[in-house]
Amino acid sequence: MDGLGEAPREHSERRVHARRHRHCARVGRKGLLHAGLHGALAARLPFRCEDFGGWRFCFRGGASRSHVSEEIIKLPAFAKINLGLRVHGRRADGYHEISTVFQTITLHDKLTFESRPDERLELNCSDRGIPTDESNLVLRAAAAMRERFGVTRGARIELEKEIPAGGGLGGGSADAAVTLVALARLWEIETTREELSEIGARLGADVPFFLTGGTALGTGTGADIEPLEDVPKTHLVVVTPRVHVSTAEAYKRLNAPALTKKDAVVNLPVSRTEADFPDSLCDVMSNDFEAVVVRLHAEIGRARDALTCAGAGCSMLSGSGSSVFGVFDSEGEAERGCEALSTEADWRVFACATLTRAEYLRGLGRCAAVLQSSRGA
Repeated sequence: MDGLGEAPREHSERRVHARRHRHCARVGRKGLLHAGLHGALAARLPFRCEDFGGWRFCFRGGASRSHVSEEIIKLPAFAKINLGLRVHGRRADGYHEISTVFQTITLHDKLTFESRPDERLELNCSDRGIPTDESNLVLRAAAAMRERFGVTRGARIELEKEIPAGGGLGGGSADAAVTLVALARLWEIETTREELSEIGARLGADVPFFLTGGTALGTGTGADIEPLEDVPKTHLVVVTPRVHVSTAEAYKRLNAPALTKKDAVVNLPVSRTEADFPDSLCDVMSNDFEAVVVRLHAEIGRARDALTCAGAGCSMLSGSGSSVFGVFDSEGEAERGCEALSTEADWRVFACATLTRAEYLRGLGRCAAVLQSSRGA
């Protein structure tokens, strides 16, 4: 069966994972916000809705695809983990030179975009702890798009938050990247992945990765992205303790040795085969921040060790924390590990899986078209 035929099944699988996220994290009825938004939109008839790639797109007033400004766009913003992270030292500009292998996972936020009749940029969020002013990366991304392309139109954006903020999972960067892609379509902007990556890099070093997805190597500050062969589907449990990690402090405490291009973080994509996976992934996973962060925050070390006790073949810090993740042999084992760890009152726990680049792009539906274009194409 071709890719389009497979898409509904794969997205159904992601919806199952979304329910499990809520169950293991014990965040209760958060899913009702999404249902409420959908119901509210459906009530504002007339609408014509179409399913594409497992996601629903609605057109107000019977508009056709060509009337993009009337479109309501609903997109997932998938989280990431770092399968490897090396810090090579401080650069002349004050930033640190790193090498990291990014990996998208099925845990995701949900964003809804709709045109406004005026020039206002409006953001509403399901998590009251998340600021909805100009400090939010979503609004910063929208403002950057308007400035770059001279757009004077507005947008209403609804953000249903599931990815823990400040946990090393890239939630804010993922939301910003999806905003760039969605508004390019909503505002009928002709652009390319490279141009959006330039805009994204000014918002945050992780943003360009979320314009690629799957498994990718990040170098420089992490913003220079090279797509890699996707790792085979791997089942994970992610734990986010209620701990704030200062990335600046982690860098300050870090005394990384000089590393070469032959370091394991670069060799990861060619160091394993389907036959010995995921054991070989556990062999090469490494994060220079882990020892430093665990010394600063013992609770993170406890969460990492708890993952191993719950059945993970290996566990590691993601980014500079506070989230840690464990690699499990099967979906069932990951679910059981998630259930065992969800008794911790101060941890958010998620059973999820890795997401290939093709799956990532299918999740973006028609909005992915801009990411498949390039300069000179």
